[in-house]
Amino acid sequence: MLEVAGLDAGYGRAQVLFGVALDAAPGEVVVLLGRNGAGKSTTLKTIMGLILPAAGEVRFDGRRIDGLDPHEIARLGLGYVPEERRIFTDLTVAENLEVGRQPPRAGAPAWSDARLFSLFPALAALLRRRAGSLSGGEQQMLCIARTLAGNPRAILLDEPSEGLAPVVVDQVTKSILELKAAGVAVLLAEQSRAFAHRVADRSYTLEKGRIRDGE
Repeated sequence: MLEVAGLDAGYGRAQVLFGVALDAAPGEVVVLLGRNGAGKSTTLKTIMGLILPAAGEVRFDGRRIDGLDPHEIARLGLGYVPEERRIFTDLTVAENLEVGRQPPRAGAPAWSDARLFSLFPALAALLRRRAGSLSGGEQQMLCIARTLAGNPRAILLDEPSEGLAPVVVDQVTKSILELKAAGVAVLLAEQSRAFAHRVADRSYTLEKGRIRDGE
């Protein structure tokens, strides 16, 4: 579903990624492990088209997507949950979900509101609340739910467990495992090996912008 080969990328003259190669299949959770500054977020941003690669290829469902704009990549069915939880703080929870909504697509599970609320029950009671007033854990749940509202075939998750209370981490874990069961390919950037081991089928270790090993 997702294939990355020989990926070089960075910011201006500062190269961050060196020949990164990885892949994720439908119904598989692949974790990209590494410390802060290793290049995990840069890898996901480059896959998503937010950073233009200097070299290499990114393929999604057999089609090259490196060079496409982020909105074009999203329309193909690749979802992205950034580390910064970029929700629309002045909109309500319901309005945030509506912003992310896309029509059902072949080969992807359809995420109705009822299905989203079964995954994140807390959001059902917060629909009319302004998103900026939510706790960090509630905002993370909203960010994931908004991405799922686009019915993705694959999803990129950047540090989804960072700074969350254990009960919220449990809900995030449940959502990742449900995505796996539904046949969605998941690429997860994470520092915590303990969290990675709860969800991962395979993992890669990224160190100073290079893949050091896979398991």
